[in-house]
Amino acid sequence: MASGLVALQQRLGYAFRQPELLTRALTHRSFGQDHNERLEFLGDAVLGLAVSSLLFEGRSASSEGDLTRVRAHLVREASLHQLALKLGLPDVMRLSEGEARDGGAQRPSILADAVEAVLGAAYLDGGYDAALGIVRHLLGATMAEASATPSFARDPKTALQEWLQARRHALPQYRIVATRGRAHDQEFDVECAVPAFEATEIGQGRSRRSAEQAAAERMLARLTRL
Repeated sequence: MASGLVALQQRLGYAFRQPELLTRALTHRSFGQDHNERLEFLGDAVLGLAVSSLLFEGRSASSEGDLTRVRAHLVREASLHQLALKLGLPDVMRLSEGEARDGGAQRPSILADAVEAVLGAAYLDGGYDAALGIVRHLLGATMAEASATPSFARDPKTALQEWLQARRHALPQYRIVATRGRAHDQEFDVECAVPAFEATEIGQGRSRRSAEQAAAERMLARLTRL
């Protein structure tokens, strides 16, 4: 675990002065009482402010609406899940044996929460500048792509719909294929189907809407590779 935390800090581009904060950020509530939910609460706000600041600096010609849509894309669960995978968080998460057996280390909601918790931990460890530096380090290239790509200003469902309409194809169809968790903490699997290409993709999220967006993003990526 210790070597894993050292490698993680290298990937974050930040060395914690209080490594116990990073350990807590990677601790799921199933593991014990000193878990990451309070850090996640803090990190959510820090992430929103950091992304907003960087977008404000880097997209001087963008409207408030465009900035809001790009920020939503960058901070949503699906994007944070992918970021967690790139950081290798599944290998350093602390979960109960039962949660680990159930695949918790790969669950998008758990990993997205952990990314926010890490930013909350960095804020407590080194202040806002430390957290901002991590966000800049991790998302700088994505933000540059967003500045150069107008489609980033649209959410995945809208972008997929417009892509299909431009080619005179029928709109995608969405349906819930699975739900997990308790009523107050559910996770949804939603299928996106595009009959014209006989293609389906599955997206996950903590609401039906976020799962639909994740599925649409997967579908758009698939169709644009054809």
